Amino acid sequence: MQRVDGQHDHLWRLIEDISIGMLVTHDGEGDHLRARPMGARCKADENAIYFLTSVESGKDEEVESNHNVCVAFADSKGQKYVSVTGSASVSNDRARIRELWTTLDGAWFKNADDPAIRLLRVEPSHGEYWDSPGSIVSFVKMSFAAVTGAKVHTGENKKVDLGGR
Repeated sequence: MQRVDGQHDHLWRLIEDISIGMLVTHDGEGDHLRARPMGARCKADENAIYFLTSVESGKDEEVESNHNVCVAFADSKGQKYVSVTGSASVSNDRARIRELWTTLDGAWFKNADDPAIRLLRVEPSHGEYWDSPGSIVSFVKMSFAAVTGAKVHTGENKKVDLGGR
């Protein structure tokens, strides 16, 4: 995959706009996969997606056991989807946790200085996005294609090299 800046930037904009991703890790017990929704903090200039997580959640052990992860983002109403694969790491970088903290994080943690918070960083290596003009337009195009036998084009699908590990 060759990096094309417009596609690279578009993928990162989609991640930022959707903002909730299903983080998929290996559970460390026979390579079973485990997914859960998490609020993403995108830092395209760092080639990183950050998540705040609890030390009690077990994600740090999962990442330590197998650092390969996937994060899937979906805006089903807007018909926009992104999947990235990469390498994850967990830290206790208190300054960065405070920097990334938002008011919504208060639903899970006492405050930005809560000792249970850990910073999970995903460095994406590859991504793929599907971006259509929306469900109504896509439905009309699919209906037209079904009636006429024409090939349907409902949007853009691109694979993007993100240059991570």
